[in-house]
Parts: sequence; C-alpha cells; structure tokens
Amino acid sequence: MAAVDATPEKLSGVALYSRFALAGAACCGITHGALTPVDVVKTRIQLEPAVYNKGMIGGFRQVIASEGAGALLTGLGPTFAGYSLQGCFKFGGYELFKQQSINILGYDVAAQNRTAVYLASSALAEFFADIALCPLEATRIRLVSDPKFASGLISGFSKIASTEGIGAFYSGFGPILFKQVPYTMAKFVVYEKVSEAIYGVVDKSTTSDLGQTGINLGSGLIAGFAAAIVSQPADTMLSKINKTKGLPGEGTTTRLIKIAKELGLKGSFTGLGARLFMVGTLTAGQFAIYGDVKKALGAVGGVEIAANK
Repeated sequence: MAAVDATPEKLSGVALYSRFALAGAACCGITHGALTPVDVVKTRIQLEPAVYNKGMIGGFRQVIASEGAGALLTGLGPTFAGYSLQGCFKFGGYELFKQQSINILGYDVAAQNRTAVYLASSALAEFFADIALCPLEATRIRLVSDPKFASGLISGFSKIASTEGIGAFYSGFGPILFKQVPYTMAKFVVYEKVSEAIYGVVDKSTTSDLGQTGINLGSGLIAGFAAAIVSQPADTMLSKINKTKGLPGEGTTTRLIKIAKELGLKGSFTGLGARLFMVGTLTAGQFAIYGDVKKALGAVGGVEIAANK
C-alpha cells in the first residue's frame, strides 16, 4: 500500500481568506454578543451620566431595578449581527492587507517596517468593516438609549429607514471611523508586539495549543486596554450623536463639534472604567477564539511577519 502524505494542504486565495473572515465573524460576534449587558450599562453611563453615576456595578443595579434584568440584553440582535459582519472584514481584511503589503514591498522590507504594515493593514481593514457595521451600530444605540423605540433589530432598523432615511444610518460614520480606526490600529499593533515579545523568549513550535491560547488571551487583554483608552472620546461622541436626530439643516460635522464642546476633555472619557473592562475582556476573547477557530478550519498561523524569519 502506498504511503499517504499526512502533511496538511496549505491553503491560499479565497479558501484561506474566507476562513480568516469566518474566524473573525465568530470571534467578534460571540464576544460582543456576550458582553451586551456591559455595553448597555456603558452606553447608559455615557448618555445619562447624571442618572447613571454609581459606576459599572451600580449601573447594573440601576438598570435592573428600573427596567428589569431583560433590559441588559437590549440591542443583542444588532450587536451580534453587526459585529459578526464587522469581524469578517476586520480580521479577514487585516490578514489580506498584510499579505498584499508583503507582495508589494517584498518580505524583507515588510519585516523591517512591520509596525507600519500592521498600522496600514488594520486601518484599511477597519474602514471597510465600518461601512458594514455602521447601520447596525446606529440601530443598537437607538435601542439601548430608548428601550421603547422598537422591539428589536428588524423593527428598529426598519423604523429608522422609514422615518429618517438611509442617511440616518451613517450619521455616525465619522465618529465610528474616529473611534474604530485608532481602536483597531492600537489593538492589532499592541497584540502583534506583545505576542512578538513573548515568542521572543518562548519557542512557538513547542508551545502547546492551550499555551498558545493563553498567550493570545494575555496579549489580547493588553491590546484591549490600549485600544479602549485611545478610542474612548470617539466612542462617547458616537453614543451621543446616535441618541437623537440632528436639527433641521444641521450637518454631522457641526453636530460633532457641538458635542465635543459640550463634553469637554473630562466628559469625553465618561464610562472609561466600564469600557476598559469590556474592551479588555472582549479583545482577549477575540484573539483567543480567532486563533482557535483558525486552527479548527485549517488556516493555521495567519500571515506572519517576523523580524528574524
């Protein structure tokens, strides 16, 4: 009997990047969906700081006391759908743009300038991801800020489209870019750098799957803290601009300037504690799930750029 080659087939092209996209959808949809209660409290603190002024734990108690425990799942539908879609573009796009950078620059040049490659790849991936996310994020914020607005994703989406027009879904596109692009750049660069530092002293080839998952968790946690701090002001502005309609003839830029003046520097960091907990946890979970799902789908590793390769 002829020997069978046990070496797994190396994936490329659509077969490879579709797996990255699917893994990205899984890690973002699961983590953001699971943290919906934290996001509800965080958004309430940002939108009504005078009412929700007892911190994250106190905010949970306030929401449950006034609206019931079910209110903590407000916006779960658009959260899961929106961030699954975003995860496809974010993680799949990041891997794709890293590979394109290598193709254009050559491996050695890309490795020497890998921080710039990480920054550019993550920014481009997030731009396209935000085009997909924005309508669902606008729906989520409207549902969270006004529980009586609609009963869920489909009814809320339809109501905004019919009463305010398609443009209303993108009234927050500017702030979502200002929030998500720096957030994603910090997230991927810090993750890559922390992972690189760890694997500089730990041999990845001999590290168990459980050990690699642990490294992904730790690197993701640090990356999440950095990303949360960088993007907090824009996150607060996004919540504010999506809460209500603008005045007749009032453009998005005018509204953003007005909101920024009203908030001030201190106000723009309202709810940071809750968001550090939320973003740190979900980012750690994302990178752990992403790595594990990639392995399960046969897309091991991803596009790696090592200094000493």
